[in-house]
Amino acid sequence: MCTFIIKSYRQGVVYNMPHFFILNKGNNSGKPLFAPCPNCFVIRFQCEEEMEQIYWLLYSLWQSKAFYPLLRGSVIPFVVLRDVKSCLLDGLNMVAENPAQFEKAVAALRSLEAMEKNFRQNIKLVQDAKRMLFYKYIS
Repeated sequence: MCTFIIKSYRQGVVYNMPHFFILNKGNNSGKPLFAPCPNCFVIRFQCEEEMEQIYWLLYSLWQSKAFYPLLRGSVIPFVVLRDVKSCLLDGLNMVAENPAQFEKAVAALRSLEAMEKNFRQNIKLVQDAKRMLFYKYIS
């Protein structure tokens, strides 16, 4: 069973164990992050394998908008720590039922992320080419 500690992030604290952050305010609440932000939780692990598994589980929960019904607040939506824990535990129970299917989904998700990164880089190159083309005529 995966063991983890999830708490509110405090600025200035150095974490030695494997960890990542979870955004807790805004419409992207539940999004896993590798860099901290003022409005996030930190989740710490004993080993890297557990961190990878939980990262991709949280990423898939965030992509499927599992945290959306848990949002509170009228002006700035946020998710509370208790709700993140319960959603994460529900996800872990689903993974425990069929770990092979989860591993296949994670592999597909990683390849899609790599493709998305490549597409974003290509779009940036096209935008730069357009800018240079028009800059040539304006100058």
